[in-house]
Amino acid sequence: MVALIERLESVEDLRVAATGALQALDDEQSGAMNSLHAVRRNLSTIKGKDAQLDEISERFGEAFYTLNDVNSDLARYLDGLSADPTALDNAQSRRAALISFAKKQGLSGDNDGINEALEIALNARARIEDLTGGDEKLAELESQLTVESSKVIKEGKNLSFARTKAAAELDKRITAELAALAMPHGKFHTSVTQGSIDDLQAYTNDGVDNVSMLFTSHGGDLLPIAKAASGGELSRLMLAIEVVIASRFPVGTYIFDEVDAGIGGKAALEVGKRLRELAHERQVIVVTHLPQVAIWADRHIVVTKDQSGKVTTSSLTTVEANEREKEIARMLSGVEESEHAQEHARELLDLRKREVR
Repeated sequence: MVALIERLESVEDLRVAATGALQALDDEQSGAMNSLHAVRRNLSTIKGKDAQLDEISERFGEAFYTLNDVNSDLARYLDGLSADPTALDNAQSRRAALISFAKKQGLSGDNDGINEALEIALNARARIEDLTGGDEKLAELESQLTVESSKVIKEGKNLSFARTKAAAELDKRITAELAALAMPHGKFHTSVTQGSIDDLQAYTNDGVDNVSMLFTSHGGDLLPIAKAASGGELSRLMLAIEVVIASRFPVGTYIFDEVDAGIGGKAALEVGKRLRELAHERQVIVVTHLPQVAIWADRHIVVTKDQSGKVTTSSLTTVEANEREKEIARMLSGVEESEHAQEHARELLDLRKREVR
């Protein structure tokens, strides 16, 4: 718009400039093209006699053809250049209207403001066109809404059914794992409560069901996990869940602390076995005080605290294969030299060897 107005306002100035340039190039008596033609003729007479001059002649030829094109373009430009007062008035009126519209929108009256105002106007036109058709358009949208709503409700029912079925299987497998982890009366339950399946307002991205996970460790009432599980129970519950779902939802590294809290003996051995199973295809880090759990590790690391200085420090030491028996014995009795503890440690490590083949 601005460029058009400037062009229409400057028609005479443009004509004078273009005419002067064309005369300087194409005047029959003193035009530059006549002189350039003479140069071209002179250079063409000695073509092929000197490579350096031929190269200069070739470059001149390119410049000559470019100027010749400019000469022709100027002539065509002048032929198409004409004053149009009506077009100028219309353009100026339109620009004034756009400036007024831009200011009403809180924009400036410069070129950027006008461009933003034009974009606003075009968007408004598009919205008006969308609304054109009234009842017909509304009926079309309502029909489309009915179709899509039916699809959502159908998929909601399918999802609810699949979720309930999967929850029952998950509950069964996790509860079985809990029994092996020294919680024979432990029970895990996934509560799936279906919402208003036919009410679209009840739907979220996850469907229409309300899902909660409940737990009891001693056969009492099922409660939300956060209220029903102690620290050690929570670790074992998480272990049971991870063992069950590990094949479908792989995680690179698991870290368990206090997973063996409150257990020992055979139950601790089972916890260790489950941890090893979980470690078949991923890294498992376990903080434990139980030798029945520690024997299942591929790498045994001892954490030692030093409180002799002003600041307590901790150090990590990898237990080498030939020191494993001593460390397990120390964990059993607190004394490395105990023959009874070392014998028990050998039994535990032999058990691991038999199981891990």
